[in-house]
Amino acid sequence: MPNRGSGVAHTLLAVPKFSLLPAAMTMFAIGLIAIIAVFVLYASGQSNLSVWLYVAAMLLPIGLGLGIFSVVRRR
Repeated sequence: MPNRGSGVAHTLLAVPKFSLLPAAMTMFAIGLIAIIAVFVLYASGQSNLSVWLYVAAMLLPIGLGLGIFSVVRRR
């Protein structure tokens, strides 16, 4: 009869999982700050903004999606 000890399953449970939630919250916060900056700059009369500001603003929905995925995956 083969050994059916805790072996591999026990060692896999001992490995800490990387949580996506802190990364998602960081991306969401950076995206939110970028969107606020876009609105403030546009309200101040500047219409030709940098591309990196729009790219940074895209971190908001990506962070939101990762946050939702992280919470759903935890349950």
